[in-house]
Amino acid sequence: MKKYKLAIVGATGLVGRTVMKVLEEKKLPIEKYGLFASEKSAGEKFNLLGKEYTVSKLDEHSFDEGFDFAIFSAGGDVSKKYGPIAASKGCIVVDNSSYFRMDENVPLVVPEVNMKDAYDNHGIIANPNCSTIQAMLPLKALDDKYKIKRVVYSTYQACSGAGRNGLVDLLNVDGSKPLQKFPHPIYDNCLPHIDVFLDNGYTKEEMKMINETRKILHRPDLKITATTVRVPVSNSHSESINIEFENDFDLNDLITTLNNFPNLVVVDDPKNNLYPLAREATGHDEVFVGRIRRDDSVPYGVNIWVVADNIRKGAASNAVQIVEKLIEKEQ
Repeated sequence: MKKYKLAIVGATGLVGRTVMKVLEEKKLPIEKYGLFASEKSAGEKFNLLGKEYTVSKLDEHSFDEGFDFAIFSAGGDVSKKYGPIAASKGCIVVDNSSYFRMDENVPLVVPEVNMKDAYDNHGIIANPNCSTIQAMLPLKALDDKYKIKRVVYSTYQACSGAGRNGLVDLLNVDGSKPLQKFPHPIYDNCLPHIDVFLDNGYTKEEMKMINETRKILHRPDLKITATTVRVPVSNSHSESINIEFENDFDLNDLITTLNNFPNLVVVDDPKNNLYPLAREATGHDEVFVGRIRRDDSVPYGVNIWVVADNIRKGAASNAVQIVEKLIEKEQ
């Protein structure tokens, strides 16, 4: 079996550390890892699969030794500069930033949904936004069966989605410390404000969900609207998704359709208070769906509640899954 080399860019960040944790679990046929970060993080040491690795400063020559894959989790500016350099060396880049997502020449991939797109790459594959990734599994299952007419997203997004500083602000209970990330205190509060506001009144996060959904599902004209909210939860995003279909459906058949989709788990027993919860999704790679009920305000509508670990499935695990599938195709 062929052995591979994999680089992790942004290794010391929240997502980068989780990438290493997922790689420990997956045990892919990788013989060498390279850990890269900014100058201030260079020199840190990590144990990965029984070997000690030292983090190196990322520069133009970091990929000269011939990596097969690189997972980037260091922000858009880093991806913009170093992603093409890595690709030019024959390395396939899986990028967690938003920089390449809407590039028509870059596939935007959730493995359970559109892995075929990843095989047609030019050296760079984009990982979608965390809130988009978890929504794609149920939407793909239902779009294939009933054809979606319209989607309304309302999200309840955890502070870990804003990085370490988001978690610092969450722990600032009495408000005595300067805010590190958010414009208002997040403890005991909800902020209908994720990323910057755009001229159309939507935030950048909301437009990411709208545009990325259309690209991943290959539905460029799909009607979608979104409101994204940061909530005082440490980890795992929750989403209320209202879906209108072109065609009628049987609710039990719809639930079966969701339950049969890869890595999608139905938790829907409201009589016993069972529904997806952020605390229970944390640490898992599956997407959980519940509160499944008809929306009688439209002819063919349904409401669902979708929860997933935003650092794992919403970022690190999705990226590692892409690499895993690319390796499997070569074997």
